[in-house]
Parts: sequence; C-alpha cells; structure tokens
Amino acid sequence: MENVIFAGWEELARTSIVGVIAYTSLIACLRVSGKRTLSKMNAFDLIVTISLGSILASIMLSQGVTLAKGIVAFSLLIALQFLVTWSSVRMPSIRQLVTGEPQLLLEHGCFITDALGRTRVSESEVRAAVRAAGVADMKSLRAVVLETDGSFSVIQSNKGEPEDSSLLGVHGGLSVHPDKVDQC
Repeated sequence: MENVIFAGWEELARTSIVGVIAYTSLIACLRVSGKRTLSKMNAFDLIVTISLGSILASIMLSQGVTLAKGIVAFSLLIALQFLVTWSSVRMPSIRQLVTGEPQLLLEHGCFITDALGRTRVSESEVRAAVRAAGVADMKSLRAVVLETDGSFSVIQSNKGEPEDSSLLGVHGGLSVHPDKVDQC
C-alpha cells in the first residue's frame, strides 16, 4: 500500500524545486504577455486564470507532468489568451463573443426591470453600488451600468446630453427623458 502521508524526501524536494521554477516561469510568461492578462476579470479572463492555476498545480504535484510540459502549457495558454484579446480589440464580433457587453440597469433614476432580471441583479445590489459611489438621490443619476467584469458604473446626471457619451455601446437603454423621471 502506498504511503499517503509521507512518500519520502525525494518527492518533497521535487515538489519544492519544480514548484519554484514553475512559479517563476509563470510570472515570467505573465510579464511578457502584458498587463491585459492581469486585468480586471470577465468570464474569459477567469477561465484563463483558473487554467493557469490548474497547470501550476499539475506541474508541482503530478510526477507525470514534466516541468518542460508545464512551461509549454503556460506559454500556449498565454499565447492563446493574447491572440483572443488582440483579435477582440480589432474585431467587435470577437469582443462581444469573449466579453459580452455592458448592460444598462438604471436610467435617469428608473430601474430597468427586464435588464435586472436578465442579469440576475437585484434593485438592492444597484442601490448598494449607488451608495458606494457616494450618491444619496437615485433620481439624480443618469445611469447605472453592469460592466462586463461584473462591476457597477454609477454615472451622475449633468445638464444636457454630452456629444460623446460614455454610454455609447451600452446595451438596453430605455431612453427615458429626464423630464419624465417621475413616471417610472
């Protein structure tokens, strides 16, 4: 029967040495790949991060996975991630497939109930984001947007509509006119 508590100093030494080298290699690969690899996570980034952790664990703990195989796996995964992010910057269809699009949840102080339901966000979560932004009056808001990384953007209302609105490309606007806010 195999000893499950202690299999010898040799295995501990292997895990320690390979672990340090694999970890260092992962850091080097991430540094070479650029800041986008370590950005705030959307679903795609989360998958890449979990996969990198799984590869690191396999290298460290599985004798069947050599250090060289692990470094190739790190490099391949980071190269694929770089290719997808590079493509998504240049092709909107790939960007939408990979990251989705931001969703408008509140406009001119009015909750957009269909959007709340689709995104599985409650009014109380939106109110918490508004409080965290230091806003007391919901009717004073232009919008609250659920971003692709799961964070909320709270946008204050200002006089008139800007020519270059930060809400361009946000899905689900109600187009509630600010003068009709009392009707929501």
